[in-house]
Amino acid sequence: MAKVLLVDDVNMFLEIQKGFLQRSSVTILTARDGAEALAITRAKRPDVVFMDLHMPNMGGAECCTAIKADAALRSTTVVLITSVGKPDDEILCRKAGCDSFLTKPLDRNDYLELARTYLPQIDRREDRLRCSTKVRFTVFSVSLSGEICDISNHGAYIAADYNMEANAVLSIIFALPGDGAIIQAKGRVAWLNTSSARKKKSLPEGFGVEFLDLSPEAKAALTSFIAAAG
Repeated sequence: MAKVLLVDDVNMFLEIQKGFLQRSSVTILTARDGAEALAITRAKRPDVVFMDLHMPNMGGAECCTAIKADAALRSTTVVLITSVGKPDDEILCRKAGCDSFLTKPLDRNDYLELARTYLPQIDRREDRLRCSTKVRFTVFSVSLSGEICDISNHGAYIAADYNMEANAVLSIIFALPGDGAIIQAKGRVAWLNTSSARKKKSLPEGFGVEFLDLSPEAKAALTSFIAAAG
């Protein structure tokens, strides 16, 4: 089984990445600084290393440089993770010889898309919760309605008999079943399931939506709803 090493001195970021990878058939290793990561890389030979740039003891750039300088390890894929809006960090990452880099806050889709370019075992899907709630959405200044059939932390399936365009941006508003929390967000039509492009016959005609800009409050409400129902 492929091995992925996650390196960060902040436990929260390790747990976030573990959550991203929970559906993937990979062995997850963890380290809290560059020195520990280098030792684990030598002993366990991970296929991919996701490593924070700034850590105590030994930072990500120094560790990456050491990995790439070692003939036995240099084929290891190293992805360095830095903070958004710091161009000097990007230069540091490139000088260290990393294969790629990501910025915090980490985006699940970007993270898994990059991981999958190195490991086909990476699964980008996530658990979806079946539910039934009315939804209103606006696209191209036209107000429409439908019904959400399933939902996740990052998107939903909307049953609606309209000719939608892939990648169209929507304004969405709906109430979560049960507590009635109102979720309002932008969304992108990620895939179509209409009569002319039916992909999942088990679902009514409609389309899948990726949430684009959920507020922290909406994210918390959605996460709580899915956790409670699951």
